Amino acid sequence: MLFADRADAGRRLAAKLTRLQGEDAVVLGLPRGGMPVAFEVAQALGAPLDVIVVRKLGVPHQPEFGMGAVGEGGVRVINDDVVRMADVGIQELAAVEHRERAEVVARARRFRGDRRRIPLTSRTAILVDDGIATGSTMRAACQVARAQGAKRIIVAVPVAPREALTRLRDDADALICLDAPRRFFSVGQWYRDFTQTSDADVTRLLESAREQVT
Repeated sequence: MLFADRADAGRRLAAKLTRLQGEDAVVLGLPRGGMPVAFEVAQALGAPLDVIVVRKLGVPHQPEFGMGAVGEGGVRVINDDVVRMADVGIQELAAVEHRERAEVVARARRFRGDRRRIPLTSRTAILVDDGIATGSTMRAACQVARAQGAKRIIVAVPVAPREALTRLRDDADALICLDAPRRFFSVGQWYRDFTQTSDADVTRLLESAREQVT
């Protein structure tokens, strides 16, 4: 399945989520590329749109190997088994966490300005990205949304490799994926237009969604 651009992917994804209309849900885009997709989903469902700002805690010298995640509101999720297996010391863990927490704060301020994040307590969180490669960032986002009080977590993406979806089954209550091809090299290969989404684009989409909901 080939998508024209992220907006096209979002509209097609939204068509698979119509059963969620009227549910107390929040659509959460993973910045930056997930936001144009999430915007279309939120518009179709009549649901509020927000970003989910999360940073994976990568093992020192192996940053792609996640040992946990941090998110807004002081949320901290640590995989103790990975920490032990990678032999990460207390000070090393603290240094990584300090650096990534600062990045969470900076990004949240950049995207939302002075506005507070939309509360997730006892609500359905629909996590949207433009696609999944390894699934590590989406897994972290699921864990952070759960820690922020979401009662149900739905991961919705246009495209992802089957192995990544399998790894997400323990973190999400439901997975919606339009295409899970056997031969998967990158998310961008499934888009005709995969132009980079800017910080300004994320801010604009959030403001537009907020104006339409209110």
